[in-house]
Amino acid sequence: MNYLQHTKELDGQAYRPEEPVIFTKADSALLKNGKSFFIPDWSARIDYEAELVVRICRLGKGIPERFAHRYYDALTVGIDFTARDLQQQARRQGLPWTICKGFDGSAAIGQWVDKSELPPLGQLSFRLDINGNTVQQGRAADMLFSIDQIISYLSRFFTLKTGDLLFTGTPVGVGPVAINDHLQGYLDGRPVLDFRCK
Repeated sequence: MNYLQHTKELDGQAYRPEEPVIFTKADSALLKNGKSFFIPDWSARIDYEAELVVRICRLGKGIPERFAHRYYDALTVGIDFTARDLQQQARRQGLPWTICKGFDGSAAIGQWVDKSELPPLGQLSFRLDINGNTVQQGRAADMLFSIDQIISYLSRFFTLKTGDLLFTGTPVGVGPVAINDHLQGYLDGRPVLDFRCK
């Protein structure tokens, strides 16, 4: 819930949450090195959500926003796969999103790019193509909560550790995946993510 038009896409009206919407994924959710994503049979609809992903590079707790940039060293594009039917049910009942967001293979990540090789965050863009067609485009400048704000907020509650990965929210354009879909993610125009659904 970190892009205005995505809040409208999900809830019918655009709004800014009072605080970042946070959930966690276990390490078994990681899908990397171009491995295929196997669509689970226990959900009627698995949606893709392309996101900028940040790699934490040092231990931190209670990090002031002005120092947050020191706590990550690389970015990539990732997919936060979501069992949308289970999420809608959980939202209606006020239940956690653990299963609908954190199931095995639900956190696909691309190749890391050192942040020194990228433009300033205000100019950073990313996109997701499926079967050769662009389905999502986003810019870090359009985030409701910046990367530095999210890091500072999270570190109030969790100790951030080297190697932790922070997915930063998805722009408008989410939708379902199907068997044989080919997903490709681009960070500032460079290909970083490439895998298929099975």
